Amino acid sequence: MNLKDSFAGLFSFWNEFRRDKSGLIGMGILVASLLTIAFEPLIVTYPEVNTKWRDIDYWQDNPRAAPPAWANLFSAQKKAVTTRLSKPTVTKEEGEGITLVNYSFPYAYHYDQPPLDLILKAKGQGTFPVIVSLERPDGKTVELYQYVAEDFSDDELRISLANDAQDGAYQFLASTASAEALTTYDSKSVNTTAILFAVADGNIATSPQPLKGNYHIVIQSMKPADEEGIIDPRVQVVGAVSGALGTDGSKRDIFSGLIAGLKWALMIGFVTSAISVLIGVLYGIISAYFGGIVDVIMTFIFEIFVSMPVLPILIVMSAVFKPSIWFIILALVVFSWVGPVKTVRSMALQIKEETYIEAARALGAGKWRIIFKHMTPLLIPYSFASMALAVPGAILYEASVSLLGLGDATITTWGQILHDALSGGAVLNGLWWWVVPPGFFIAIMGMSFAFIGSAMDKILHPKLRTR
Repeated sequence: MNLKDSFAGLFSFWNEFRRDKSGLIGMGILVASLLTIAFEPLIVTYPEVNTKWRDIDYWQDNPRAAPPAWANLFSAQKKAVTTRLSKPTVTKEEGEGITLVNYSFPYAYHYDQPPLDLILKAKGQGTFPVIVSLERPDGKTVELYQYVAEDFSDDELRISLANDAQDGAYQFLASTASAEALTTYDSKSVNTTAILFAVADGNIATSPQPLKGNYHIVIQSMKPADEEGIIDPRVQVVGAVSGALGTDGSKRDIFSGLIAGLKWALMIGFVTSAISVLIGVLYGIISAYFGGIVDVIMTFIFEIFVSMPVLPILIVMSAVFKPSIWFIILALVVFSWVGPVKTVRSMALQIKEETYIEAARALGAGKWRIIFKHMTPLLIPYSFASMALAVPGAILYEASVSLLGLGDATITTWGQILHDALSGGAVLNGLWWWVVPPGFFIAIMGMSFAFIGSAMDKILHPKLRTR
């Protein structure tokens, strides 16, 4: 078959495939998944999710178990959204050997509930004072925190206003609230940020009402002219809702975890199905062609493997041996190759009786040449359909093993996310955004390959002609 015939065959296949609506839906999901993997660094909120998923410190600036940001659409009380403020307005005042630098981060606050925290992070060189203040829409300025910086790195300067600015917030409260309210405040311990983002009246200590408008978080430093001072300051507003799919009990961004797990789901599905189907197709052809005692023995081995319960064996093997993604794939291949054997064997029994097979024998063609040259190419179309249909099972098996805590903990998979949700009490605590999305992704991915495999089977199976 020349190249022109190959393109003609592919074009004919596509013309038939696109008539199947479910096949097109499955193909669309697959293409979207591949594009998502290709552009993963641009899509995920946290680019280091693949290497930092188990690093709790990496996620410490996020809220714990926060629902998605779009949950505000269905809530009467609009909660502040977790937001990164990374583009400040910078002003400098030069003096004699001293430079006063102000970094002003604008924050539009229009919610019914205040942020949980404000996190300030920066790098820097030299020794100089740092002052953090908050400019409110009502014209009041609250000095929150003072710090003497001394050659700090990103990890060394991290200011949590909810924890580190309590004195500044209390001084602001003392200047605006009544003595009675202050007494109540001491007993109720109103959150620092609730005071900072509240209307300055007599109720600020007892039942603070949100003061909506444009705020400015200001970082001010006074440094010698020959020193670098603050470098790359950033502010993160920690809201009660966060991201596209919320956060889990370890403050990790679930959306980033699901996108990172997509490539592992496809890899597990593709590698497992490709190897197992290839083995199964060759096994069925060899069994049918040789026949006799060889066929009896191979059929007996097939019956042993096909009768084994795959999931319980996988669970036991994962519990005994150190679980890794490659071990899981190998185990799946060992028990999944039996899928296409029976169908391929019945097809091969018909093909080996064809005239052109007898002609090949008469011309001196060897057994293996006949198997690989004349029989296998006719069954390749069926192997593609079987491969597509085998992918959902591989993804589901890995998710099931990981759900029980027996998966590869060094990578981010949908099964691992579900396991963390189960152990973190997500179902009992109503944290649906931690459970539903990974389950939905598993179902959608399995459905897409089921659609593709079914469409391919309808098209290719009737074309398994001998000549």
